[in-house]
Amino acid sequence: MIYLRKYSRYIMVMILIILTYNLYFIYLVPRANTQYLVYFDVVVSVCLLFFIFLDFMRERYRLDKKQDYLQSTEVICFEFDDYDNIDIAYHDVNVLQKQLDERYQMNNDLQDYMTKWCHEIKIPLAVSLLINQKNTDYKQKQNMQEQLEKMNQYLNQIMVASRIQSQIHDIYVKPVSLKECVHQSIKNNQFFLIKNHFEMDVNVADLQVYSDKTWLIYVLDQIINNAIKYAKESSQLKIWSEQNQKEIHLYIEDNGEGIQSQDLPRIFEKGFTGQNHHNGQYKSTGMGLYMVEKVMSQLGHSIEVESIFQEFTRICITFKDQRDYFYR
Repeated sequence: MIYLRKYSRYIMVMILIILTYNLYFIYLVPRANTQYLVYFDVVVSVCLLFFIFLDFMRERYRLDKKQDYLQSTEVICFEFDDYDNIDIAYHDVNVLQKQLDERYQMNNDLQDYMTKWCHEIKIPLAVSLLINQKNTDYKQKQNMQEQLEKMNQYLNQIMVASRIQSQIHDIYVKPVSLKECVHQSIKNNQFFLIKNHFEMDVNVADLQVYSDKTWLIYVLDQIINNAIKYAKESSQLKIWSEQNQKEIHLYIEDNGEGIQSQDLPRIFEKGFTGQNHHNGQYKSTGMGLYMVEKVMSQLGHSIEVESIFQEFTRICITFKDQRDYFYR
């Protein structure tokens, strides 16, 4: 239909010209031989149909090519220089690219500001923690300590989230001690583990994995922090490692709320909070596990979650041999 609308005007003009010539030849040319006229009409018609067919095939090829390009995620207007108004498309692409560059720079500036602000606010926070140690009122001291520790965790999360959202961030993959990373993460969360009376069962072998220590500890902090948030009474946290010929597996299991079966496939989605009530104490942002999955993808590790609601949640992180990514 598009093709017919495009060429109907030209076809009508050609038909009108041929008809006019035929009338002139028949009525105004004396003793005209109509065989010549028929021959002329046939030749012109064949040429016209042949031209239309070639142009139709070329247009069809261009439309098929356009459909293929529309499936691409790249800018495609530069592939169609012969299209009408392509200069308008170039202009719009340049304008949009300039706007995108400006927004990207604004985003980078905001991330830099947030990172600097977090570093600066950590100083008075650390001083507050030290001052609180001198508090003689034990109950008040514990309450204040809890709030300051939460502030410290939130600041760390903001700093890491700001870095991971950037397209360029520092990742240094090298052999690190899995056992040291686990113990460091436990130490980072020790206040809340003690406060919630967690029974710990840690059996991590002294294994070397190829990873970034800072990012790996961040992931472990997020997982342990979730176990603390959604813990039940008689809380337990088990952490152990297993090794085979090609891979090392780290398991982290708690006996908390668990995850409902319909929520399990979506826990790594950005902003997904699920249907759990979280003990009525926490308002989940749906960003923790999203960031964990993003970091795991950058590091080349895989993460799997198994859970039965109201029974347990078991997380398995798999480390492959990544010596090809070893930054010396």
